[in-house]
Amino acid sequence: MNKEHAQETGAAGGVTMNVHDILRLLPHRHPFLLVDKVLACVPDRSIRVVKNVTYNEPFFPGHFPNRPIMPGVLILEAMAQATGLLAFYSRGETPNDGTMYYLVGVDKARFKRPVEPGDQLILDIALDRRIREIYRFIGEGRVGEQVVCTAEFLTTKMEFRR
Repeated sequence: MNKEHAQETGAAGGVTMNVHDILRLLPHRHPFLLVDKVLACVPDRSIRVVKNVTYNEPFFPGHFPNRPIMPGVLILEAMAQATGLLAFYSRGETPNDGTMYYLVGVDKARFKRPVEPGDQLILDIALDRRIREIYRFIGEGRVGEQVVCTAEFLTTKMEFRR
């Protein structure tokens, strides 16, 4: 992604990104794109993203019909997509450059409360360390002030031929 597409928020808030910026940086598409907006991105440090959880998500009819909740694995996937956004933006790369960031591990995942239709899921991801092309991130998901999920993520950068 060209960094000029992102909007400066000023001070230490980093940059914001809309869905068009996100689509340039992530290979995911509907119905698997789970990030709606970037509220703040500070390269090589942190990212804050939004996932608006709506009743018309394709997983709600089966999970669960009488009490729909967002599957925990999809909350983790949204967090993993945020790690990819941070990595791509920090390196100035896109999937079109022949680069991909793959999830290679999730550790210490904990779920504190269900995420339901109508919730706005705020995901905060921080880069903990980078060794060569292996990245370790710490993530936290919140709805309002309530923590709903925490986890650690490992990703790796891989080059591929087109």
